[in-house]
Amino acid sequence: MILGLTGGIATGKSTVSNMLRERGLTVVDADLIARQVVEPGQPAYEGVVRHFGTEILAPDGTLDRKKLGDIVFTNEQERQTLNSILHPEIRRVMREQAENALSAGEKLVIMDIPLLFESKLEFMVNQIAVVYVPRETQLTRLMKRDDFTEEQAIARLNAQLPIDEKKAKANYVIDNTGTIEETRQQVDELLDTLLKESAR
Repeated sequence: MILGLTGGIATGKSTVSNMLRERGLTVVDADLIARQVVEPGQPAYEGVVRHFGTEILAPDGTLDRKKLGDIVFTNEQERQTLNSILHPEIRRVMREQAENALSAGEKLVIMDIPLLFESKLEFMVNQIAVVYVPRETQLTRLMKRDDFTEEQAIARLNAQLPIDEKKAKANYVIDNTGTIEETRQQVDELLDTLLKESAR
């Protein structure tokens, strides 16, 4: 079984993802793969530089993610262009990693995909778990974590599907508003359920 793990920005999805890794599960990390496919020399890197120009590069030739972010978070068309360059390559690598784990005999593989619904990637997974906190909590955490102004934080929240809509579409919800222990308990309960299901 492939479980899609998603959430919203600053909901604590990475924390949950790490808990699953600690339990020995293979976690296919879309964000990590997204960084790897834009390393110099990779096909997606060439595509991004061709479209956005060399001004989005850092002095060492790598992508300056902040400069690129400033462009795509304020311009819907540019964001879609960036996605059309990156997504096919990211999906290919993700599928490859998941298939390798399943063919090695693993019963459950986690696909950690922040924009699972936005990118319409439901077809890549069997079930979906959403890591949830209310929007106000997201906003507060985001401003504190990334030192954003309220305006910057809202722009990033608005670039994603509202967290309540994601919650409504999920098969499972992990509520991350409480303590880390409470979250850990929910993760363990979810794993028990999923491993029973995949053993059927």
